Amino acid sequence: MNEAILTCALTGVLTDPAQHPVPVTAAQMAAEARDAFNAGASIMHVHIRRQEDGQGHLPSWDPEVAAEVCDAIRAACPGVIINLTTGVIGKDISGPVACIARVKPEIAACNAGSLNYLKLRSDGRWAWPPMVFDNPVAKVQQFLDAMEAAGAHPEFECFDVGIVRSVGMYLKSGMFKPTMGTPEYNLVMGVASGMPCDADLLALLPRWIAPGAVWQATLIGREEIWPVHQKTAELGGMLRTGLEDSFYLPGGERASGNGAMIEALAACAQRAGRPIASPARARELLGLGAR
Repeated sequence: MNEAILTCALTGVLTDPAQHPVPVTAAQMAAEARDAFNAGASIMHVHIRRQEDGQGHLPSWDPEVAAEVCDAIRAACPGVIINLTTGVIGKDISGPVACIARVKPEIAACNAGSLNYLKLRSDGRWAWPPMVFDNPVAKVQQFLDAMEAAGAHPEFECFDVGIVRSVGMYLKSGMFKPTMGTPEYNLVMGVASGMPCDADLLALLPRWIAPGAVWQATLIGREEIWPVHQKTAELGGMLRTGLEDSFYLPGGERASGNGAMIEALAACAQRAGRPIASPARARELLGLGAR
């Protein structure tokens, strides 16, 4: 089987650093990235947090902050691949577009369809007001245009089966250009109103992925995610984890940081008989230009 690309999702969107060990500053992000890189991660999925005291639980779209964080990660992890987040609600995408233009990441997340983003508490109350994560085709096209201009490869984020099928239409319609590399799907499982984190469902999804495309799975949850990571490795998918997606190791204990999460992910690949891809090999598999 082909080599397994490991991606580390370092910090996420809104997790409060006062309650959980997520990195915020450029130095913290670089240190966590270095631990993950040493454990085998070739790609760092990067969210940017506000740097003001007491504001580190909030996202930032300041391109200079994004550049500071990404430059620190690149310096700490020679040869690493940066995958920059772009997810934003509403029509105004100027913040993510400015960050893409400033950072020029090799990969940028491209949310490929809309989702009712919901979560219910055990007592039946909403965890947050019901909201729509809106990603209509026109918005997807705007992001693809910005990624093409910056030389970034889009990673299509798919929260539901219909979104997986929509990506095939983007490819056939010409929205995805051959110069953007190998088509890549990210199957996001575990969002309460999206696809469940389920190994049986995962096994069905590759039939709706375009021939020749690369796919990976983002699994959100606790220790129950690890059998599905193992299934991903066995099916030939690429692997992602990190403190954005979970705080829990396979035995149920809380992870000390991103390095421990990637060590556990690498073990899934090794049990499946798949070597870990170097950054150079990851670039080949994804059709990225040499850096």
